[in-house]
Amino acid sequence: MKKVGFVSLGCPKNLVDSEVMMGQLKHSGYEITSNAAEADTIVVNTCGFIDSAKKESVDAILEAARLKSEGHATRLIVAGCLVERYRDELKAEMPEVDAFIGTSQINDILAVCDPNTNTRSLPVVPLGRQSSTYLYDESTPRVLATPSHYAFVKIAEGCDRPCAFCFIPQMRGHFRSRRFGSVIAEAQQLAEEGVKELILVAQDSSRYGEDLGKTDALARLVRELAQTDGIEWIRVMYTYPTHISDGFLDALAEEPKAVKYLDMPLQHASQNVLKLMKRGGNRQSLERLIERVRRRVPGIAVRTTFITGFPGETEEDFEELMGFVKNVEFDRVGVFTYSDEEGTPAFDLPDKVPHRTAARRRTALMKQQSRISRRKNKSRVGEVVRVLFEGESKESELLWQGRLETQAPDIDGCVLINDVPEGLIPQEGDFVNVEITAAHEYDLVGRICA
Repeated sequence: MKKVGFVSLGCPKNLVDSEVMMGQLKHSGYEITSNAAEADTIVVNTCGFIDSAKKESVDAILEAARLKSEGHATRLIVAGCLVERYRDELKAEMPEVDAFIGTSQINDILAVCDPNTNTRSLPVVPLGRQSSTYLYDESTPRVLATPSHYAFVKIAEGCDRPCAFCFIPQMRGHFRSRRFGSVIAEAQQLAEEGVKELILVAQDSSRYGEDLGKTDALARLVRELAQTDGIEWIRVMYTYPTHISDGFLDALAEEPKAVKYLDMPLQHASQNVLKLMKRGGNRQSLERLIERVRRRVPGIAVRTTFITGFPGETEEDFEELMGFVKNVEFDRVGVFTYSDEEGTPAFDLPDKVPHRTAARRRTALMKQQSRISRRKNKSRVGEVVRVLFEGESKESELLWQGRLETQAPDIDGCVLINDVPEGLIPQEGDFVNVEITAAHEYDLVGRICA
């Protein structure tokens, strides 16, 4: 049996692509291994979003090429967004790679892993903004790479937004939703496999169903998924501020299984910068949006991301962003420095901000947010909360960890558990009651209640 080792980089949406490729290979008789050193074929599923991600992808390809030349592997496949963005350059500069497959060629994984296929002769189909049609469905085999208690479900692919800093439409194609029944059927299958938490992902989740002529389809989807036996939490990631409907918020408020959590990247608050980003809006409209969200969904945690150093961002623009974040008091914030990406509209903008200035602004914004986060976390000391138990802590073997419904895996903090009743250590994926006893900037500390 041929062994295939996967290296998956980038976002959860890319991870789903890797899981689908692994599923197809396993279904066809291949063995999937987590140890690339023992694989006959190595697949690197790349990210090409920003400079740091591209560098990580190239480093992973070079390491896989080393394993191929010095070790057991005889075949190297490179897939994903970096291929869509730099396919010709990669093909010319990396002869050690046997095949390149883009984001719309997931189904080609069987062909390129077949020892009888002359992979160098296979074309990489140019994607273009409108040409991609690939979507997986409930019948597509899939091997989960996440812990067994949660899974990402991709509800749509591609994006039609014109954001000036983003290359995703060129890499992923136009926006297209999966069929409603397909998502529901996959959720039922995942529940039967023991999954407790469904995390819905897309490039733009809030537009789900629009291209199919459906109104408020995301709200309907959340409500329908909440009826799935075995599923306890339903989380929606990557929503867009102009498409947060009252119907969707009402679904979050009214469905017990819909977690009170909104992931909504805002990117900035200055009208000047938002206009340059081709996103629109201003600080006042965003503050009204956050007020509406919190009014309709009491207790909701709002997560967002911002970019510092976008071309044309002045000190006044940045101070407006600082004031906005201080006033709104988000529960979770991620901040990125601007990455100047060729092929995006922002690449041609004047008034570039020096990287040192962008980094200084990022540090200042994160420092301000850390004070907000610490204060919010301290206010929870003494509460007894429902926690999804996740086993040993990633930080220390002496601790366990879990998550509140307001904490998404890997990107938010967690609940560190330092006291478990003797002989009552829960199983991974169990829900337990935890008393919060201490608070840090991003993590909470607690003990399991007997």
